[in-house]
Amino acid sequence: MKLIVCIVSSLLAVVSPVGAQPDGYELVWSDEFSTEGRPDSASWNFENGFARNEELQWYQEDNATCRNGLLIIEARPESRPNPLYEAGSRDWRRKRPTVECTSSSLTTAGKHEFLYGRLEVRARIPVGKGAWPAIWLLGRDMEWPSCGEIDVMEFYRRQGVPHILANAAWGTDRRYVARWDSQAIPFSHFLEQNPDWASEFHIWRMDWDEDYIRIYLDDELLNEIRLAETFNGTPGEGRNPFRQPQYILLNLAMGGINGGEVSPETYPIRYEIDYVRIYQKK
Repeated sequence: MKLIVCIVSSLLAVVSPVGAQPDGYELVWSDEFSTEGRPDSASWNFENGFARNEELQWYQEDNATCRNGLLIIEARPESRPNPLYEAGSRDWRRKRPTVECTSSSLTTAGKHEFLYGRLEVRARIPVGKGAWPAIWLLGRDMEWPSCGEIDVMEFYRRQGVPHILANAAWGTDRRYVARWDSQAIPFSHFLEQNPDWASEFHIWRMDWDEDYIRIYLDDELLNEIRLAETFNGTPGEGRNPFRQPQYILLNLAMGGINGGEVSPETYPIRYEIDYVRIYQKK
């Protein structure tokens, strides 16, 4: 099968050294985060401000840096006036008088978008109370959820219990209402196998072809989404968002609808990404 990659840079030809490639695949793009300082602007965009899900953090560039071969996204307590504030507003972004926390969200929209293949991300995720790190993908040509969403990794607490999630969402006949194929695995499942799990790096992988999306954590299959079942409803024109290119997002959210209460002693929180790699079938 063919992987379609839309790349607006010369980075494809200059890839950092990597380990052994998976059998049957070839590397078509990666970021090894080997340059000190800001992430490569040829590959990454930054979200700015309050983004979604009534989350606590204000996204900004300053909270992401490359150091010692890692992309480090840090959530920090920072109190300052909310530039969007409007007295009496009912919009969650505007009714907050202050910003209480900052973090970063990076995306490859318009720079690296791909259809089918293998995505690998090696990362060490924060598991403190209120942390909501994620590795996910979105399509660009339609509004959510008809654009499609793939959550290769989310971590947060459900009813107070930490979980790791692997999900996909697409459109229904109701605008802004998604249909989900979600798997939520209690974090205890991974701790039982390795009590030091939270202090170590792990590999999240997505294998994506015309028929399935399969999401793995350290080679353990977490979810399998059958693309014959992922067609949008009427607002999404009946299209299948997972047979169109998507882009990558890496972010560290705090609190919000799913992140829950944040403990002050949790800060600062670091989400560390060793690499992001995209492979295609040879």
